[in-house]
Amino acid sequence: MIEVDLNALDGALASGAPVIDVREADEYAQARVPGVTLIPLSEFVARVDEIPEAEVVYVICGVGGRSLQAAEYLNARGINAVSVAGGTSAWMQSGRPVDSGA
Repeated sequence: MIEVDLNALDGALASGAPVIDVREADEYAQARVPGVTLIPLSEFVARVDEIPEAEVVYVICGVGGRSLQAAEYLNARGINAVSVAGGTSAWMQSGRPVDSGA
């Protein structure tokens, strides 16, 4: 399973699992899921060592395309990663809280 839904993300955030946002910094500053860590996809390969070790790493982007690429990359490196289907857009549309600003 490489994609999970928002309910799985809720549980991950509650348990302190790492959630990596792979959007660019300007997108991240506009609105983001509270508690995510920014590692833009454009810097992802160079910064992959910054991803904490965990049972599962959650990856999110705007709607799910970039996060799926990043999760596939991590899985190929032996890191158990999943993409959040629908991404930050789905999170906001669901009425869940967001953070903003740099």
